[in-house]
Amino acid sequence: MHLPDGLLPPGLAIAGYAVSGGTLWYTLRRIRQERDPTENIPKASLLTAAFFITSLLHIPVPPASIHLVLNGLMGIVLGTYAFPAVVIGLFFQAVMFGHGGISSLGVNAAMMGIPALLASAVFQLLKPQAQRFAFGINALSFTVGAGTLLLSAAIFVTLAITAIPADVDAGLEQRAIMIALTGYAIQAGIEGVFTSMIVAFLTRVKPELMNS
Repeated sequence: MHLPDGLLPPGLAIAGYAVSGGTLWYTLRRIRQERDPTENIPKASLLTAAFFITSLLHIPVPPASIHLVLNGLMGIVLGTYAFPAVVIGLFFQAVMFGHGGISSLGVNAAMMGIPALLASAVFQLLKPQAQRFAFGINALSFTVGAGTLLLSAAIFVTLAITAIPADVDAGLEQRAIMIALTGYAIQAGIEGVFTSMIVAFLTRVKPELMNS
């Protein structure tokens, strides 16, 4: 789900940096206003590393393969820290392994990081109601994990279709992108299950790690 360098027109790449830069400024400002801004850095570092590594672990889904993104889980666990974590992870993915690119970093960060912030807000909003029911948190974390991935995938597909060059068979390219979207639907289910398992585990054994 990484948009590579050269695919997006310069104006859109610049707009991506503007949106991500503003969001990064806002989240860092919120973090600095916390009682102890450094308290959650170890937790954020751990999930940033997990986000970075998952790009290398591919799951075969013929005719292609997918990998976990974990931006829903990052939003649930990290809250405001999720966006800086996504930016750092994407930067090192682009520099070290060529996943995405530097010119498209702003768009990729917005595509994955802003849904992570929305995941945090939705989870915190619905958490009190979910706790009233057996397996309510499991269902909520599954829905948030899967929904966050689907939102990022929808943004990816929209941008990819919009940026198709004029000299490319647009119909063929759009069909390929829609096939990829089907793969993302499968990936969303996997993301939801994984997110639900991790949230349930942390809630049971280390509840202080959960974003509050």
